[in-house]
Amino acid sequence: MESISNSGRILDFCLLIPCYNNYTGLLSSLRSVRYGEGLFHVVVVDDGSEEELSIGELHKELGAKYPLTLLRNPENEGIVASLNRGLYYIINNIPARYIARLDCGDICSSDRFELQCRHLSENPEIGLMGSWCIFKDYKTGLSYEYKTPVLHRHILKELPFRSVFIHPTVMFRVDILEKTGLYPVDYPHAEDYALFWKMALVSQTFVINRFLLTCEINRKGISIKNRYAQLASRKKIIHTFARGLSRIAGIIKINLLMVIPHKWILLLKSQI
Repeated sequence: MESISNSGRILDFCLLIPCYNNYTGLLSSLRSVRYGEGLFHVVVVDDGSEEELSIGELHKELGAKYPLTLLRNPENEGIVASLNRGLYYIINNIPARYIARLDCGDICSSDRFELQCRHLSENPEIGLMGSWCIFKDYKTGLSYEYKTPVLHRHILKELPFRSVFIHPTVMFRVDILEKTGLYPVDYPHAEDYALFWKMALVSQTFVINRFLLTCEINRKGISIKNRYAQLASRKKIIHTFARGLSRIAGIIKINLLMVIPHKWILLLKSQI
């Protein structure tokens, strides 16, 4: 573990980024982070990359004062283990009000963290928030906007049918984890969907109706490569947390998605 210590004050937020064999994407994401100096910290979890990340190299690229901690898994342990290691480290070592997420290759708007921190500060009843985002395939040029409901009551109605909170857009209060626990391990490739369901059931939620993130469509990424396992986990989550007709309808939608080729879905979304 290599780190740069902070001043000891309570930070506004800590940003958690897992990384596996994507140094270029990591740098792009880190360079897009904008916030007040001394008010945030970044924790990167290197999940056993073939070329080990170096905090020295990162600081050469980003500047010696970039507020960064680098954790390393000795071998590839998977996304859930990496996320939970990062959360555990943050909870026990970094005094921060909120935790935000970002994935390698995803680009934040310059005002993302200012808007999210301000909204959480002004609305203490909200425990989890996300934003709209743009999905983009930089190789093909295909892109589409991802819009969701913004108010909690509408978010609850939509959750059985799709992921309202796109993982790298979220920010949540550190203390909400006392009620929900860390990322659950029994929903492979949909651990975020399960955790956000739990958060939505114990706290108010919100989505900023602005495009604060551009998410890279990586056809070799975890979500696409493990699409069917992810859909199976989402079905299990819907069965566990949803109720009534919404649960039935949500499961029917998942069954349909399992038989429709993913490239068709991407093409349809890009045309809407």
